[in-house]
Amino acid sequence: MLIAAVFTISNQVYGQEKAKWKELEEFHAVMSATFHPSQEGKLEPIKSRSGEMVERAVTWQKSNAPEGFSKKKVKSDLKKLVKQSKELNQLIKNNTADNVIKEKLASLHDVFHTITEKCEMEEHH
Repeated sequence: MLIAAVFTISNQVYGQEKAKWKELEEFHAVMSATFHPSQEGKLEPIKSRSGEMVERAVTWQKSNAPEGFSKKKVKSDLKKLVKQSKELNQLIKNNTADNVIKEKLASLHDVFHTITEKCEMEEHH
């Protein structure tokens, strides 16, 4: 969240507003609502929204990148995001232990941040 705030403020300061990648934002909404509670040991949000997470990941992977973003740079990461989202969803359906679910969600969160960092680097080129 802090990174997003700094990014937004820096764009406003320089008078540039980069286009938003709608599907990125929609995936982020689910990730944020599930990952942060998991850090406090609350796994109900991810358990109830893991299917939605998969849907958002697949939709993002299939989407067209708006101007200012390079989908080529994140193509393999988006594929990994979809794969891990599906794996996490299956773990939840199989009633896997909470610590495994939490670890898988953290890994998925790392993949998400890898993608967003690559997207942020786009604006500097």
